[in-house]
Amino acid sequence: MKIRTKGQYYGEKKLELDSKGIILSEYDYNMPKTDWHYHENPYFMYVLQGNVYDINKKRKTTCTPGSFLLHNWNEQHFNTKESTCARGFHIEFERKWFDQKKLNVDLWEGSHLIEDPSMHHLLGRLYFEFKCQDNFSEASIDLLLLQLCETTQNQNDLSSQKEPSWIPRLKELLNEDSQGLSLTNLSETLGVHPVHLSRAIPKYLSTTLGDYLRQQKIKKALGYLMNPKYSLTDISYICGFADQSHFTRTFKIYFNKTPRDFRTRMLAC
Repeated sequence: MKIRTKGQYYGEKKLELDSKGIILSEYDYNMPKTDWHYHENPYFMYVLQGNVYDINKKRKTTCTPGSFLLHNWNEQHFNTKESTCARGFHIEFERKWFDQKKLNVDLWEGSHLIEDPSMHHLLGRLYFEFKCQDNFSEASIDLLLLQLCETTQNQNDLSSQKEPSWIPRLKELLNEDSQGLSLTNLSETLGVHPVHLSRAIPKYLSTTLGDYLRQQKIKKALGYLMNPKYSLTDISYICGFADQSHFTRTFKIYFNKTPRDFRTRMLAC
């Protein structure tokens, strides 16, 4: 079994930032298949381009552009590339960083796909700072990483609580396709009274239904923004916005910049 030590990934390294116990990196994935391996540090992986399979002893996960995964440090796995080109962004945490920030690294168990759109938004902001490093990026990255870890811990805390049996199905519905969803049709699909549903959603999704659906659309758009072959108009309609103006207004709520500005900075760096 091969061990990937600090900052080591399969592929060609394009950019790396190593600072204060955190390693941010971007790689082109060139190999059709990696060896079985595990990493000495926990890390997040975000697929920027291409299609990849992540296979461990429990499951095979299909990772298309915009897929966001968490791996702990002893998770044995291998990857296959299922497209001509593939590229990924990694956020790796040395153990000392958790000690310095007084965070419990033991909460990060296993390997799983992250669906929570708020975490995708934090990831998008982190990637922006990573690519466009300036005098403010170091402080921004530190703050965003803490928010990312806090959200991860909150999600783990929620998952450890006894939740209604229909919550996993609700999350599936919202993650699969948010177009046309409403409290009424969710209630009918799940067989749960609308009043009960409206009270439970803020508790188990940590936000309102409308905000979650908007976040879900932006989460989907982030993956397409990394690919210049899609116009902003294309992305608007693919992600379920009424038009490009609607997309721009919603994107600015979460990123404080337009999708055009976000994409221009990403592709220029």
